[in-house]
Amino acid sequence: MKIAVIGSGAVGCYYGARLVRAGHDVHFLMRRDLDAVRRGGLRIESAEGSFHLPRVQAYDDSRKIGPVDLVLCALKATAMDVAEALIRPCMGPATRVLAMMNGLGIEERFGEWFEPWRIFGGMAFVCINRGDPGVVQHFGYGRIAFGHLLDDLKQVEDMARLFADAGFETMVRPSLRQARWEKLMWNIPFSTLAVTAGGVTTQEIIDDPGLNAMARRLIVETGEAGNADGCRIDVPAMLEKMMANTATMGRYRPSMLVDYENRLPLEVEAILGEPVRRARRLNFPVPTIEAQYWLTSFADKRNRGLEGPSK
Repeated sequence: MKIAVIGSGAVGCYYGARLVRAGHDVHFLMRRDLDAVRRGGLRIESAEGSFHLPRVQAYDDSRKIGPVDLVLCALKATAMDVAEALIRPCMGPATRVLAMMNGLGIEERFGEWFEPWRIFGGMAFVCINRGDPGVVQHFGYGRIAFGHLLDDLKQVEDMARLFADAGFETMVRPSLRQARWEKLMWNIPFSTLAVTAGGVTTQEIIDDPGLNAMARRLIVETGEAGNADGCRIDVPAMLEKMMANTATMGRYRPSMLVDYENRLPLEVEAILGEPVRRARRLNFPVPTIEAQYWLTSFADKRNRGLEGPSK
């Protein structure tokens, strides 16, 4: 299968490299790592077995890739304003688009640009960071929950099989909406608390009684908001699952914390803002998430020198 990876950060490079090893024709749209990868290839340093791709098809313009069978979009949600322009040169008559991005409402935006039958969501549960240029550090996990914008289960099964054949643990989700809310049950507490608590790891959130209680409250509130949005989430079971899984991660630094440390824009609107706005439309109160939205937004703006009243 010819695959374009649009957004070759840690997630795009890791999953794309594994697809290369499975025999697929993978083309990477790169920015920061382009020169390094062209010189020395792509290296995945993984707890499950490191490997090196000496030659990688890497580009600075998606028009040089052309139409493909599958677009794997792993852009940051902060890049949604350029996503359509980057993806469109890779669209052919039967191209599918897999959004492996954080947040809520991602696939709905994609469905406005391209036909909804083409659009899939991939919720990756993985501990991963970028290292030096051309290097990705994979600390553990990697399973993917797949959904389809129109909840076409047959298409979801086909997409999951593609990744399962590449060695990934996969989950087929009948409801993309529920899969998105369940992913937020990790992103909202752990990604955002890592920033607003002063730059802490998941281990510190688990170990500190106050932060632990805050994480639990955010998980429950997120799950209950998802149920108000038409999902059928077993909130108590998900709470225990999220806390137990996170306790095994050690001192993991979520990608939002890494972006904060590098003074990059944070995915505040996709991870916090959109859930808050959707809850408001449903008249469902989410006071803890809303407070975290305000705190994270301010921390992001101040970190990038943007705070202060509007002119």
